[in-house]
Amino acid sequence: MERAGAPVIGFLIHLSAAVALLLWAVRLVRTGIERAFMTQVRQGLRRVCQNRLTAAMGGALAAMLMQSGTAVTLIASGFIASSAIAPAAALVLIVGAELGSALMARVLFLPIQSAIPVLVLAGVILNFRKHNHALKQAGRVLIGLALILLALGMIRAATAPIAANDIVRAIAAYLAGDLLSAWVLGALLAWSMHSSLAAVLTVASFAATGLTAGPVAAALVLGANFGGAIIPMTLLSGTGRDVRAVVTANTLARGSLAVAGLLALHIVETEALFPALEQGTRAVTLHILFNLALAVFVLPWPGLFLDISGHLVRSDPDAPQDDLSALDPDAVADPRLGIACARRELMRMGETVQAMLVQVKPLYRAWDAEAEARILRLEEAVDRMHFESKLYISRLRAGELSDSQSRQTLELVTVANGLEEAADRIAVNMLAIARKMHRKAVNFSGEGVSDLEKLHDVVCSNAQLAMGVLTTGNPDDARQLVAQKDEMRGLEQRLQERHLQRLQDRRSDSVASTNMHQECLRLLKQINTSFTYAAYPILEEAGAFLGSRLTRNA
Repeated sequence: MERAGAPVIGFLIHLSAAVALLLWAVRLVRTGIERAFMTQVRQGLRRVCQNRLTAAMGGALAAMLMQSGTAVTLIASGFIASSAIAPAAALVLIVGAELGSALMARVLFLPIQSAIPVLVLAGVILNFRKHNHALKQAGRVLIGLALILLALGMIRAATAPIAANDIVRAIAAYLAGDLLSAWVLGALLAWSMHSSLAAVLTVASFAATGLTAGPVAAALVLGANFGGAIIPMTLLSGTGRDVRAVVTANTLARGSLAVAGLLALHIVETEALFPALEQGTRAVTLHILFNLALAVFVLPWPGLFLDISGHLVRSDPDAPQDDLSALDPDAVADPRLGIACARRELMRMGETVQAMLVQVKPLYRAWDAEAEARILRLEEAVDRMHFESKLYISRLRAGELSDSQSRQTLELVTVANGLEEAADRIAVNMLAIARKMHRKAVNFSGEGVSDLEKLHDVVCSNAQLAMGVLTTGNPDDARQLVAQKDEMRGLEQRLQERHLQRLQDRRSDSVASTNMHQECLRLLKQINTSFTYAAYPILEEAGAFLGSRLTRNA
């Protein structure tokens, strides 16, 4: 018995190491894209959501870049929370992202192991370019891709010798007779890995070595697709109703199709579906076809799935929004809980300021009295949250706090002050400019509006990143947020130069709106700076921030 079990133990160790490397490599690619290109990804996704087809295509491309449909779902949730896109567009974006992730699985499963040395060499060379942030992160992406290919090779190497083992054959035979268990196992695999891409690649590697038969591999893939939809549901369970309705609609659609696919496995002979393909490629191809069918299923009727999920998702509390608060008076006695409550209230403040930012953007083109009223109501809510947060934190500081907790309370006040400043700049200064332009019948030039909207999109993306920093405290995200502040400064200067060039050309619309245009650019830069306050405490604690500059190795 000991001799029979030894190969299995060795297999489990080898397989665990390979899967761990696969998960880390996928994360390496994703963080490289996030650090170098997240602002561009967010801006692009927001722009493509004008119609369903471009939203699906944009989601697919973003997921292929980031190696993750879940990452795109999290971005979309931020857009929904700030009212930047409609829930129906977000659902289509998410479905497209899962299709893109499936297509990327096919690319990674190609027999391109010989590319590993080239990818590693190129990645290391680029990663050593410390003074070029984008190239450094591109190197990280290439190294991650190489490690994904290496991990898949390790999985195949681990499973090939064990395929004939009596214990393994008994497990495979049991799953072949109980496809429901295989389906559930696939869902658990994707959920535990927090990546349906990694789960499908692992299953495909099993199938390629003969460890799992065709129907078992198919059931595992179908289950992994359902498990992948559960991941964002757990991550976003505490968000607003609209966000939860969208991820629930995605889970309903994926779950329905995955169950239908499982039932079809008892009728259709999987071996006859793709006779020319080897087993591993069949599993990946099924994954692609599943997500393609899902896109065809959802794109024409996203509203139908949202209506169904709307009846299932618990409504937000009935109390008026102004009466809601995360500041629990009973938590003041426990500094740890009290600080967590204050941090959640700051998240609400930040989301409200984001909503104000989204509402003010159309006023660059035309006055809207209803938008003004909405912005002013939101600004009142921010003022109230700011006031109550400071009082709450003062009560916390009256108790016994450790040095670390005392520092955290001061940092929270700084962030709250920054968010309140941003709200004031939107509700007071930017509204005043829009109102003045309406009263004097002055309009920005076409190029001027385009420049303002471009800068506005960057600020919205950075605001979303700041909310992520507040939530996770991730030093990498905080570092990216501060780096974006420097890029924002350069962009604002370039746009100022473009405006001056239009003045030199004596453009009448530019001359008439020059003061208001330059003031809007300045205000947007200041609003961006206000959101950046969220990053400084995290970077200082990580030792990646000295004075007003990032450390060189950051």
